[in-house]
Amino acid sequence: MQQVKIFKSIESEIDSLEEEINAWIKETGAKNLHVSSNIAPQTATAPGMGSFSSSDILVTILYEA
Repeated sequence: MQQVKIFKSIESEIDSLEEEINAWIKETGAKNLHVSSNIAPQTATAPGMGSFSSSDILVTILYEA
C-alpha cells in the first residue's frame, strides 16, 4: 500500500534533516517511490533590517510499507 511521509525543517538545519530522512528510510525499510521537496523563502524579520530568518524546507516521500 502506498503511503506518504512528510519531513519539515529549516534551511539552517538541512544536515540534520538529511540525517533524519536517511535514518527513517533505514529503520523502516520503506521502498521509496517518489521524493519531492520545496523551500519557502522567508521575508525580512523586520522592515528595513535586511536580515532573514531561515527558510522552511518540506520533503515529501511517497513510499510502500
